[in-house]
Amino acid sequence: MTWDAYETGFALAPGQKVGVFGGSFDPPHAGHVHITLEALRRFRLDRVLWLVSPGNPLKPHGPAPLAQRLAASRAIMQHPKVIVSDFEAIAGTRYTASTLRALQKAYRRAHFVWLMGADNLAQFHRWEDWRGIMDSTPVGVLARPGSRLAGRGSVAATVYGSARLPARSAPLLAMHRAPAWCFVDVPMIDLSSTELRRGRADNGESDPDALA
Repeated sequence: MTWDAYETGFALAPGQKVGVFGGSFDPPHAGHVHITLEALRRFRLDRVLWLVSPGNPLKPHGPAPLAQRLAASRAIMQHPKVIVSDFEAIAGTRYTASTLRALQKAYRRAHFVWLMGADNLAQFHRWEDWRGIMDSTPVGVLARPGSRLAGRGSVAATVYGSARLPARSAPLLAMHRAPAWCFVDVPMIDLSSTELRRGRADNGESDPDALA
């Protein structure tokens, strides 16, 4: 099944290098913005696609309503090269592997790169069809201080060690045939969505993103 720009809400030009940055964004924060801007620069991307997911299969509690998280994401991530989308809800996909397959079918001439932090790389082998992701899509890993060792020693990094590109080749990653991945160190704002929600609770504020 394919979708056109009217159905997905965005168009991608043939040959564009597109980073795919998925998550619940519950809530979106400055760290998400920072890693996106670093990805645009380090991997020489034409676009970054923020995929605000209906839910995270690895998290036990559901996120805030999708419409709320989309609105918050669009408010904080305002950049001409960044698209905030609910493509997973449109395509009816739950897992990243299925979502990437759907994107690749919908935009056959775009060059996609899956973007993740080194902390996610450390648990990547727990993801549904993680090998399928590695075998079909180049992966860009951005490491903040403190997460580097866990990512580099992960199951995925070991299994796909021969497919790793040096950091100096990061600008070429999108044009490589998968499997290919690249690990780059970036200074990052160490502020996760979990810490933001905890901070709200500590301050006695209501937490619209946390569900009982």
